[in-house]
Amino acid sequence: MNTLAPIRLAQFNHAQRFLRPGSSRIRARFIYRCREYSIESATTDASRKNDSHFDAVMSSKADPAVNNFAEHSRFTPRSQYRKLVRSGALRKDDYQEQIVGKLQTLHNLLKDYDQPPVPEEKQTSFLLSRFFSKPEPQSLNSAVDVPRGLYLYGDVGTGKSMLMDMFYDTLPPHIKKKRRVHFHAFMIDVHKRVHAVKSLLGTSGGDPIEPVAKDLAREVTVLCFDEFQVTDIVDAMIIRRLLETLLKNGVVFVMTSNRHPDELYKNGIQRSSFIPCIELLKSELEIINLDSETDYRRIPRALSNVYFHPLTHENKGEINKVFSALATKDGEDISYSRHLDIWGRKLHVPESSSHVARFTFDELCGHPLSAADYLEVTKTFHTVFITDIPKMNMGQKDKARRFITFIDACYESRTKLFTTSEVPIFQIFSDDNGNGQSISDHQRSVMDDLGLSDSTIGTSSMFTGEEEVFAFARCCSRLVQMGSKEWAETAGQE
Repeated sequence: MNTLAPIRLAQFNHAQRFLRPGSSRIRARFIYRCREYSIESATTDASRKNDSHFDAVMSSKADPAVNNFAEHSRFTPRSQYRKLVRSGALRKDDYQEQIVGKLQTLHNLLKDYDQPPVPEEKQTSFLLSRFFSKPEPQSLNSAVDVPRGLYLYGDVGTGKSMLMDMFYDTLPPHIKKKRRVHFHAFMIDVHKRVHAVKSLLGTSGGDPIEPVAKDLAREVTVLCFDEFQVTDIVDAMIIRRLLETLLKNGVVFVMTSNRHPDELYKNGIQRSSFIPCIELLKSELEIINLDSETDYRRIPRALSNVYFHPLTHENKGEINKVFSALATKDGEDISYSRHLDIWGRKLHVPESSSHVARFTFDELCGHPLSAADYLEVTKTFHTVFITDIPKMNMGQKDKARRFITFIDACYESRTKLFTTSEVPIFQIFSDDNGNGQSISDHQRSVMDDLGLSDSTIGTSSMFTGEEEVFAFARCCSRLVQMGSKEWAETAGQE
């Protein structure tokens, strides 16, 4: 009697379909956001019947259980990476394939991993627990053999997110508790949870971090952070204890970042208090540099007509036509009085339908909005129009920062973006010609790494600190990608 556990083959084939040669839209979408097609998603009976590949496998004379196991065993980070290379969707990169090997090793370890139960909180007061509780064990993972996670870092465009998404989407099927999240969005969630715990504790006080971390550990076995970065003193003070508790309770991490751990929160307030977190990352995760020479966002792509400039009557008419067509295509009326509720505040949306919204630049970036506001906008609307974007100068630096934060939110949510701007969208931060300003060597180095030339985006002396320069360069790189034909065809999908 065959004892192999049955594999959900229909789900596997559902994911496999997205990689077939000839399906360029789906293949591109797989590259940009693999996690959208989790193998945990079930297909309908109709889609299964229409899948010729599924029919071919099911008609095989081989033992179904053996056949299922063999098919599933090939759905791994390495197999999917090689398929993308063979299909021409990715360029062969020997160094990147070595990184895929690291992902494959972790994938193999997770096949036999079961997260230990997270112990319940003891009902003792915080003060008593400080004096009478037993000290925590020195080794975070001493109780169980927890696979060591990965920390992937490198410059913009080195394929970090694509590789992590590929790993996430090919996790072994028994890993049900998994989460892939942008680190900024994760910390917003953490702060909400901390606030809720503090409210429950009331005047008795107590430590809210450990119960929050344990709740998170009960929800996830594998946690994937995209763009791990620490720029806020509040985050810096709690992230070490948060990560320490998650690791101690068997959570496996895969993180991407633009920085080596030693470079995190550089020059930040009270950085000495953050050093233990850096040491924790280096001791508990394998640190991997993605120093490939290929920038996967700079591979030539046909641009789509989503950015309109300059601010002329003709371009205003064109953007109005596109907005009206998309907003009313399902017979909806355009609303002029919609509000989004965000942490007890209301954000006015000037024009919208169910999934399409339009703002002027000043409405979106001229007010003190935060990343949480922009994430809520991009979560609610899969297509966003921003009109009347000016060419910015030093006097509009706050607006520039908000615009960069909004573009990050659009990129993370795979939002389709349409704009009208005073100058080409890639040059809205550039200095006026002949103003005598020169950019720093660091900024020029970052631009060179991204393949961004002065003629494409101009030069900008608006951004000076290392983090500012990197955010500026990342924004320009993302705008290039979000203006491509592939992005226009695959973004904004429900």
